[in-house]
Amino acid sequence: MSEILFDEIPSLDLADFTSGDAERKAQFVKRLGEAYQNIGFIALRNHGLSDELTKKLYAATKAFFALPDNVKQTYEHPELAGQRGYVGKGKEKAKGFNTGDLKEFYHVGQELSEIPDSDPIKAEYPENIFPAEVPEFREVTLEAYRKLESAGKQVLRAIAIHLGLEENYFDEKVTYGNSILRPIHYFPIENPDSVPADAVRAAEHGDINLITLLMGASADGLQVLRRDGHWIPITALPEQVVVNVGDMLARLTNNKLKSTIHRVVNPPRELMHTSRYSIPFFMHPRSEMDLTCLESCIDEKNPKAFPDATAGEYLTERLVELGLLKKS
Repeated sequence: MSEILFDEIPSLDLADFTSGDAERKAQFVKRLGEAYQNIGFIALRNHGLSDELTKKLYAATKAFFALPDNVKQTYEHPELAGQRGYVGKGKEKAKGFNTGDLKEFYHVGQELSEIPDSDPIKAEYPENIFPAEVPEFREVTLEAYRKLESAGKQVLRAIAIHLGLEENYFDEKVTYGNSILRPIHYFPIENPDSVPADAVRAAEHGDINLITLLMGASADGLQVLRRDGHWIPITALPEQVVVNVGDMLARLTNNKLKSTIHRVVNPPRELMHTSRYSIPFFMHPRSEMDLTCLESCIDEKNPKAFPDATAGEYLTERLVELGLLKKS
């Protein structure tokens, strides 16, 4: 497949893949493959999230982050390595950076009541934590979680076809996977001189997981690093979600599919006092998934680039790098 330098991320329609029309489905897979082998990002419509649900989710998110810091901190549990509940301002830093990002966020994972008792994965996950002060937060986050998980499964099926695998290759690997919905608040900075000079909303990084589905953010700032070294802005229409390749999928495919570095830059100084909200869904597999590079992605030009690891082992390694988990 020839290399392409995209000036903007390609826009795809998930309805093409699920239409039952073989030609539309094949075209979707082709365009997805081109995007993921070159820039690692797409904008996706017909993903299943309604405008009404999106508005409710953002309203609940803003209501929570508007609470006083001392109230939000009651939902912070460091012993969970940030995997459920609130994570405070500046606590997370990108790999290779010492300064924390200018953000706070909340994590919602699999709802344990929905996992069968017979599945051993249930014992691996902590209970979700929900804020009593915003009672609607629970319902809307869990509904968005299910919708984005469902859309993510369809994208993974298209990826499997592109890789020459069985269409359902990822299905059992992501059933009750360790996926996370993360409402983020990039909080206002009233005095820009009060923060470290190198502090940004989100320093350049790659995502840990298989794929990320990002609901439209409330302000500009997201940028992706193109292969030629240029940063290009990521923009999506209100009805689209941005879907990008994560590091686990890059490992599995020996970098055939690109987990592209991206960042959220600070706004102009005169707008630093404003908030930005964004809600990514990090689609993770079950911890036992083998991330060993696929044989079909290894050849003389592309020798195996990664050591063997399970998804759980790799996640632990990255949580330590992010500062969310202390080395044991």
